[in-house]
Amino acid sequence: MPVRSLHSSVHKWPSRESVANALGLWSESLPARVPGLLRLGVFGSFARNEWAYGSDLDLVAVVRPDDSVARERRRIPFKVELLPVPADLIVYDENEWDALMSSDTRMARTLVRETSWLIGPHS
Repeated sequence: MPVRSLHSSVHKWPSRESVANALGLWSESLPARVPGLLRLGVFGSFARNEWAYGSDLDLVAVVRPDDSVARERRRIPFKVELLPVPADLIVYDENEWDALMSSDTRMARTLVRETSWLIGPHS
């Protein structure tokens, strides 16, 4: 998260490099914490190399379908709060992902164009 200097009102945002390192370490820990994780990717300003002060991470995950886990609870084991900047995580199960990828929605086109895969196919 942003850090405030003790002697000024200046905020310092983590560098892209430090966020990339933290993202790599965080993603390496996920398979043990998130059973059924098939893919994890980053898209948005970070993936487009447009990272700037105040930028967050936009993440997408694909998991195996599991009817015992409510859709709104899928994010919990990811623990995005461990990352050094705010992160938006979208979690799709494999069936939802396949349906999205076969659609012609703006979201599908954005994910195809921008996603840099950290885990899974194309990583």
